[in-house]
Amino acid sequence: MCGIAGIVADRPVSPGAVEAMTGRLVHRGPDDQGIWRSDDGCAVLGHRRLSILDTSAAGHQPMERDGLVTVFNGEIYNFVEVRAELVGLGEVFHTNSDTEVLLAAYDRWGPECFARFNGMFALAILDRRRKVLVCARDRFGEKPFLFAARPGLFAFASEYKALLAMAEIGRDFDPVPLLRFAHRPATGLDDERATLFPAILQLLPGERLELDLSTLDTRIDRYWTLARDPALGALGMGEAAERFRDLLTDSIRLRLRSDVAVGSCLSGGLDSGSIIMLARRLLGDDAPYHVFTGRFPGTRADEWDYARHTSQAAGAIVHQVEPSAAGLLADLPDFLWANELPVGSASQYAQYCVFRLAKEQGVTVLLDGQGADEILGGYEQYFARYLAGLPGPERGAEEAAIRARYPGALDSPRQALSKALPPRLRHWLAQISGKGSDLLFGLSPDLAEQVAKANAPPVVPQGWSPLAAELMRDSFSTHLPVLLRYGDRNSMAHSREVRLPFCDHRIAEFALSLDPKLLMGEAQTKRLLREAVKGILPEQVRTRWNKQGFLPPQDIWFAQGLIDEAERVIEDPSFARAGYWNVSWWRCAIRRFRAGETHLGWVLWRPLMLESWRRHFLERITAQPGVEALP
Repeated sequence: MCGIAGIVADRPVSPGAVEAMTGRLVHRGPDDQGIWRSDDGCAVLGHRRLSILDTSAAGHQPMERDGLVTVFNGEIYNFVEVRAELVGLGEVFHTNSDTEVLLAAYDRWGPECFARFNGMFALAILDRRRKVLVCARDRFGEKPFLFAARPGLFAFASEYKALLAMAEIGRDFDPVPLLRFAHRPATGLDDERATLFPAILQLLPGERLELDLSTLDTRIDRYWTLARDPALGALGMGEAAERFRDLLTDSIRLRLRSDVAVGSCLSGGLDSGSIIMLARRLLGDDAPYHVFTGRFPGTRADEWDYARHTSQAAGAIVHQVEPSAAGLLADLPDFLWANELPVGSASQYAQYCVFRLAKEQGVTVLLDGQGADEILGGYEQYFARYLAGLPGPERGAEEAAIRARYPGALDSPRQALSKALPPRLRHWLAQISGKGSDLLFGLSPDLAEQVAKANAPPVVPQGWSPLAAELMRDSFSTHLPVLLRYGDRNSMAHSREVRLPFCDHRIAEFALSLDPKLLMGEAQTKRLLREAVKGILPEQVRTRWNKQGFLPPQDIWFAQGLIDEAERVIEDPSFARAGYWNVSWWRCAIRRFRAGETHLGWVLWRPLMLESWRRHFLERITAQPGVEALP
């Protein structure tokens, strides 16, 4: 797990520019650093290393081999198996690192090697024989790959702040993606190649880029697209659950490979609990296993009663942290600097605190349950898409069962009518009534309509059930990529590595090929996972129907000080000067919150974060002069 950066140009590059870029990535790799420069000086690659596999100096990067040089961020979990295959083909290895396996695999198979890897990675390989720079990002997009291309110059890095260290990269931002994210945090910032900064682009999950070193022309294509197996649609629950359990167990086995300590994040839910219990089976009863959890005592957000059942069953060593509103306000500058973009809720700060706790306890690698909800149908709102794919006779009984177990999962007729109203009419009604909690009401009418249209649900593609299409989209385009960015930045802020067993392409291909009834039938979220861990996970957790998520008591936090900070932000003259906020509506929202409408803390979070981001990231980055790459 590391930080990477590089510049390729049509004339010699200043090594100082890449040193400045990697200097902003020290948190991603505090253990080692390296700079490589081509003979003609037109290519410079930089690396910061967090040592996980082969922690000796042999794993130093940039790493070279027979005309190839690479900088690599992430892990190839199946490097042992790939290495064995290469040894059988006559390859000789000198380290125990997955980086050397990466270079040998590319040397043998070329860019097709990426499809052979099970891992999380963002990488660049400078191939001096073919005179190209080949870059790639893992299938889920767990690791970031940001780049900037302009005449005579191509640059890439793991984080925005590294690219923005270059004088040639503009710091201007586009407010429309920012507001799309504020309206619907799954969109706007991570679902498209364009980013918030017009000068910076990103590789999307499962993509590779090839840069011609002679012309600096780029070509991007996909090395992986999820393939569904129609034969799996006929599987019954028994066989499907058994095969899924085997896949998940193997995914965890691969992600336990490490030369440093490995632990787990623990909530009170199904996902992290399943990982911990299966990991315990793989490690054996005697191996110490550290788990890290965030608590919110005295509130409904505290999941300790459930987390305790899992930790006791696993015989785990538990470490607890109690994030708070006061802590968030104190950490806000560092938290937003680390995250680089605004965050959707206070849960991201709680995650930040958990990774900080792991650093304090000396555990470098943490397994986490991220991805299960999107791949397996873990959110209540997916029930609407599930029902849409059922034939009429079955739909009625399923809908009744869903409404009985999950009263808020499906829209009431009134809610459906409200959502069907034209955006301008909804906006007007909110202004004259002084009610509503949609962020769009806090924007100017023109901009609110533009954001609503941009965030409209896409059409279901042919050949997919409505549920599978929604899960596919949320897993690889919208919802999960945002959460993966949070996980990457919050873990790396504390030099920790987070590994996600559910983000294994084999699991996604298997689950999304099944009959949707196996995922959400019988009014069960993540039905397949519940069946797969029967007899393994404590029943109190396995049959816990209410999904809470790792969410702090955000409404209480607002009453404990965040509302004062939000009011300060809204009353600051810069808020009105931004030009897109409907200031009067936000002032009304502040008064309504203070009068008892505490649910408005969730919508007030958005302007608080956006304006705090402007202050703690954008203004800070703008105040730092850039280093010229091409002096």
